Amino acid sequence: MEHKPNIHDVAKLANVSIATVSRVINGQGGVRPKTEERILLAINELGYIRSAAARTMKKKETKTVGVIVPDIKNPFFPIVMAGIEQKAREKGYFTILSSTDESMAVEENIMRNFIERGVDGVIVTTANENSDHLKLLETQGIPIVAVDRVLNKLSVDTVLVDNEQGAFDAVSHLIKLGHERIAIICGPLDTTPASRRLMGFKRAMNENGLAVNSRFIVQGNFQEDGGYQAARKLFSQKERPTAIFSSNNLMSLGCLKAMQDLNWKLGQEVAFVGFDDIDIATLIEPRLTVVSRPMDHLGELAFQMLHERMLAKEHLPKREFILSPELIIRDSCSRM
Repeated sequence: MEHKPNIHDVAKLANVSIATVSRVINGQGGVRPKTEERILLAINELGYIRSAAARTMKKKETKTVGVIVPDIKNPFFPIVMAGIEQKAREKGYFTILSSTDESMAVEENIMRNFIERGVDGVIVTTANENSDHLKLLETQGIPIVAVDRVLNKLSVDTVLVDNEQGAFDAVSHLIKLGHERIAIICGPLDTTPASRRLMGFKRAMNENGLAVNSRFIVQGNFQEDGGYQAARKLFSQKERPTAIFSSNNLMSLGCLKAMQDLNWKLGQEVAFVGFDDIDIATLIEPRLTVVSRPMDHLGELAFQMLHERMLAKEHLPKREFILSPELIIRDSCSRM
């Protein structure tokens, strides 16, 4: 096995003590400029990289943050991650992104791996909001920030958008256009986004004096196949909806594919609003009306809150930030 240069090699090449090298790489000062220059030249010549483990032992930090998401294929999460990374780089932190594929077992393994690597904090969108295993992070003193989910069993900071208001605005828009038979394709109702978007749907219907038809509330899974099957179910009903609200971007894609397969004319036979803007929204005809979230800002805010936790000298109270979504009106909602 190839020998990896270590602090002893640097000290030998620079002809100084290990303690002097340590003072330079830890930024402690007290070393003559010429000596420091000689040490830095030795580090560059040897290609020495300071190990995270050694750093943890010295300073109890690794400048590393772990990020856990349930589905990296969902376009929402890469944009959130971009916001996290931007702020992390500004503060000198390295990020590790891991996707669980909605598996609790995978999520727990990732979490334990993060602990072993000595991460300074974790940003998580969990697959199960009632999970117990995330408590292990708390017992290890590792700060946590939850994104897009509420961790019911932990007292942690949370960053959300106003899911209920976003759904309310979307359905209210359809009602103003004269639609009464409005369907919703839900996500898993044990998650914050899905349950609150269903609440917004029902509130819009109730406040406008419209009955909520249980046949028009179709359970999905936040995946493309769920949207596809839900749309087919709605299409097969004797009395079809005149408008559909899809609770997330991937289900919107599935719904659009089903409409195409069934020759159900978008914007003519059925109006459509999706939650989350997606690239294809402006590339197809008619262009999609969507509820847009400030995804990059969610990530930026999540890291900012985590950074404040990591630097805090005393206990901070639990915080929750709720950002406002925006209804972007395009062409997919026809008037009745």
